[in-house]
Amino acid sequence: MKTITIRYFAVFREHAGVGEESLSLDASTAMDVYHQTQERHGSKEPVGHCKVAINDVMADWSSAVDDGDTVLLFPPVAGG
Repeated sequence: MKTITIRYFAVFREHAGVGEESLSLDASTAMDVYHQTQERHGSKEPVGHCKVAINDVMADWSSAVDDGDTVLLFPPVAGG
C-alpha cells in the first residue's frame, strides 16, 4: 500500500466532494489510482478523455506512482 495524495479538478472535485485527499492505495500506475478513485467516488469519465499529472508534471496513464506522490486528475476540457 502507498499513501498517495490526489488532487481533483472540476467534475472530479464534484464527485469526490473535496479538492484533495490522501489515500492508502494498492496502486502501481496513474491508471491504477484513477480506477480506484473512480470506484470510490463514482466518476463515469472515460480515462481516454482525461489528463493526469504526477507531482505537478503532466504524465502518461502508465507512469509509475510512488509512496508520497501527488496525483492530479483533470477531466475533459471543453471549449472553442
